[in-house]
Amino acid sequence: MPTLRRQLPSANALFVFESAARCGNFTKAAAELGVTQPAVSRMLSLLESHLEVQLFLRTPNGTVLTENGKILYQGITEGFQSIERAIQEIRARSTGLETVTLSVSTAFTTHWLMPRMHKLQAEFPSIDLRFQLISGSVGGSVEDVDLGMRFVSGEDVHHQAALILPEILVPVCSPAYHEQHLTGEHRDSGVTLISLSDSRIDWFELFPGFQSEALGSAHSLVFSDYAVVLQAALLGQGIAVGWMNVVSYWLDTGALMPAPAKSTAIATERLCHLIHSRKKPLSSAAAEVRDWIIEETRKDVAKVASRYPELELEALIAPTRR
Repeated sequence: MPTLRRQLPSANALFVFESAARCGNFTKAAAELGVTQPAVSRMLSLLESHLEVQLFLRTPNGTVLTENGKILYQGITEGFQSIERAIQEIRARSTGLETVTLSVSTAFTTHWLMPRMHKLQAEFPSIDLRFQLISGSVGGSVEDVDLGMRFVSGEDVHHQAALILPEILVPVCSPAYHEQHLTGEHRDSGVTLISLSDSRIDWFELFPGFQSEALGSAHSLVFSDYAVVLQAALLGQGIAVGWMNVVSYWLDTGALMPAPAKSTAIATERLCHLIHSRKKPLSSAAAEVRDWIIEETRKDVAKVASRYPELELEALIAPTRR
């Protein structure tokens, strides 16, 4: 450590460098650190002088790391993560609470997790849950969290993965909307399709039954947050594509139903996993939460399969269990 101190202008240089490297922009790093952009530039220039290497390449669009910068960033990131784990362990010992951080969609949190939060807290009274919420398409790094819900093919060199479900889709609506727009004399009056703005789902390609000639003229509501898409469906505003790992609770309770009633679910090539970085060993508390989410989801789906056998959910899930 004395050698390290001599190689740095100050310990603060590490925090400034980490922020600038992660943000890719000195101005954004300055805003994050609560200092001015010139102060960030001066500290990084001083760090480069001490190390006698160039760490950043300045470009019109921001900054990129040099090879030396990448080496330093990897070392600092791993070091900071180790320090963070140590602090969390100390806090857990002093408070009796262990923190588990989840990177999940706002939709999953709102429509799947919240209805059973009391059950989760009763199951794990010594776990303090924190969330990194994603409003659009689910993705991004899981380096700073314990677990992330992602649609990936499986494990890779950077991540370990536990399968929840294949990506299963089914059109859903409220029973009231179904009664008013999809049955009897109202069958041909047109429907409203509720969509996610950045979704890759093509209603008419994946669900041919929603061609305009089949259900009348189709209107649309488009939102950037899937949580709002489902809320609109629950309030009887139209038909939404239901991701089974999110809508299973509402299908089980009857607040949502397949639309039309004879709908069949489809499985895509994608698989929904809970993943974590190999650089950050999974704590026993995080592993327990992971296993609980998987078990609860599969229980939900089994109930939905029993309630709506026409969806043929067991046939869609079976291949992933082999």
